[in-house]
Amino acid sequence: MDAVAPVNAARRTVAILENVPIATDTYRLRINDPVMARAIRPGQFLMVKPASGTDPLLARPFALYEVVRDDSGVPVAVDLVYVVIGRGTSCLSRLRPGDLVTTWGPLGNGFGAAPGGAVIFVAGGIGQTPFLSLGRWWLGQSDYGGVRHSTGSVDSATLLYGVRTAGLAAGVADFERAGIAVELATDDGSVGHQGYVTDLLARRLESGERPSRIVGCGPPAMLSVLSRLVEKFNLPCDLSMENHMACGFGACFSCVAPIRQADGSSDLRRVCVEGPIFSSRDVVWTGSGH
Repeated sequence: MDAVAPVNAARRTVAILENVPIATDTYRLRINDPVMARAIRPGQFLMVKPASGTDPLLARPFALYEVVRDDSGVPVAVDLVYVVIGRGTSCLSRLRPGDLVTTWGPLGNGFGAAPGGAVIFVAGGIGQTPFLSLGRWWLGQSDYGGVRHSTGSVDSATLLYGVRTAGLAAGVADFERAGIAVELATDDGSVGHQGYVTDLLARRLESGERPSRIVGCGPPAMLSVLSRLVEKFNLPCDLSMENHMACGFGACFSCVAPIRQADGSSDLRRVCVEGPIFSSRDVVWTGSGH
């Protein structure tokens, strides 16, 4: 894929506009940051932490969910979606409109040009978050970072979305309003297909469906299975990787992943700087996945 080069990141203290629950233990955080809203592109992320205090000490990375625009279409704010899983996100969930957060970004390399044809997004857990803005961008509905793809760049977009149980499915209505079809899988069968989200993709591919591109985001085990599946059908697939990050700009090397090089060898690459978007063909998986 042709990744979008990151713009210069900046650190700012900005106010929260909204911090609302949208699913079980899942929140949409809206921050008042017109500078970020004008610059960030789908696939990029930002680091966020409460502006006051030192607990948590480290910021947390969040992918762009959507850019918020005023009535004239000017970008004015940024939406992020997060699930409460630890101290950092617990602290974020207690913040209210008017509270301040420190952010820096946009960080990482975003997605590239729309591939044409039909695309399928495969998400596990909180991995759906990069795909609302990406879908709208590739469908030609909106510009990001000052770039708009022509309407019809992508014929259709489908989100295959896997969660443990129905209550964790976050933002489904947002995707449907954007014209992105949604098909759900749950571990417990409480909604949609009971089983892995990759089962949904396998069923489509085995029936002869051939999307122009597949994009995945989610837990490593899911991405490993996805990578092997698309390799079987020789289909292009990009992965948005969620490795743990401490700094977000490549200094700490906490987010490295083994990436295949041009000569066939593998070397560690920083997901926050060289990624977070990689071709599935380039990621070296050592585990068996599910």
